[in-house]
Amino acid sequence: MSLIWAAEGAILGLPAGTVLRGAVFRLSVPGNAPDQTACTECGGPVPSWVLAVCARCGNTLGMPWLLESVTAAVLGLLFGRFGGQPDMLAFGFLGALGVALAAIDISVQRLPDRLVLPAYPVLAALLTFAALAGHDLAALARALLGGLVLGGLYLVLALLRPGGLGGGDVKLAGLAGLALGWLGWPTLILGGTLGFLLSAVVSLALIAARRISLHSVMCFGPFLLSGVLLALLASNR
Repeated sequence: MSLIWAAEGAILGLPAGTVLRGAVFRLSVPGNAPDQTACTECGGPVPSWVLAVCARCGNTLGMPWLLESVTAAVLGLLFGRFGGQPDMLAFGFLGALGVALAAIDISVQRLPDRLVLPAYPVLAALLTFAALAGHDLAALARALLGGLVLGGLYLVLALLRPGGLGGGDVKLAGLAGLALGWLGWPTLILGGTLGFLLSAVVSLALIAARRISLHSVMCFGPFLLSGVLLALLASNR
């Protein structure tokens, strides 16, 4: 772990979280609903461009500093682990996007296609750059295959148990498979299963605390993303 790179990642994460705040605010709506375009405090219009506070009343769009702090922590960990390596940008991109997706999923149990689908070519391009810079085309091929494998496995699970996993979870799994596959099959397996383990542990704890019941529906995206982050950090490549 490089403390210098970790500090640089954390510093970069603060403005990155601010940039993401506008998208999180607009897309934190139920599926098929229009974007949220009005301030929840004064009802003033929120422009489509990046904005962290309402221009009319100054209300912060979401909990103050939470998104920035989490993004800073995630990028600090990833930059500290992969700092100076060609794949650092790819993992940093996925980490920052993952914070936004987790925030939306926690809020409205939704992983918007407008964030997940465009991330595929961006992440693939960043990994292609890493492969060319590191002269490791085999890792790129493994990443592409990893995306197909993990996305396919999650699709099978979603079909076998309708309601357990949503379409957004399947698409996110394919995206995660790109990053995990790049680091190797053990990392892919670890990241693909950790999400289920984390979900089970948290669910059992909440049931024991009587916060939810056996019939409650919990968003899975944050657990999948947490598992991916832990697997990336634990990789020995």
